[in-house]
Amino acid sequence: MTRAKETASQTAGPYVHIGCTPNFLGIEGIFPEDLGTRMITGEPEGERITVTGSVIDGAGNVLKDALVEIWQADAAGQFPGHGAAPGFTGWGRSPGDMETGEFSFETLKPGRVPWHDGRKQAPHITVWVVARGINLGLHTRIYFPDEEEANAEDPILQRVEHRQRIQTLIADKTDEGYRFDIRLQGEDETIFFDI
Repeated sequence: MTRAKETASQTAGPYVHIGCTPNFLGIEGIFPEDLGTRMITGEPEGERITVTGSVIDGAGNVLKDALVEIWQADAAGQFPGHGAAPGFTGWGRSPGDMETGEFSFETLKPGRVPWHDGRKQAPHITVWVVARGINLGLHTRIYFPDEEEANAEDPILQRVEHRQRIQTLIADKTDEGYRFDIRLQGEDETIFFDI
């Protein structure tokens, strides 16, 4: 029996962008705009925020071919399809800037969402990252620095064994919104989740 070999990891990057963000690459006519480009399509209630960041490798270099997806609840802690505010998709995709590698999302600051046992999770955004060499997407979360009390109660953050690493999941507040850099390796490696 002949078995197919695993596809080389170096091929993951460009094919991800061709398939997921064709307009971004100049391939037009498939979608009016790339899916996930706009998360706010109406006037949903809640604080509008901008989340920017970069995906950084172990050598400190920004990956310029990373693709980042996020999904989240609305300001009331409701997900689209389950009572979220009209005009909010809850899901976004950013291919990043090919010159700087920076991704950006215009979204709502999420509300607290219940954990399966009823405890409230802190406001957070779930993140999925792929790039050249990352065949299996990496999952992490963005938490907010101005939610200290909620962060302390969050059931996921409470399970992090190495407490000093929790900081890798908390965005920085900036004049423009929030910044969350994702470090793939190294001393400040972002916590990734096996889900």
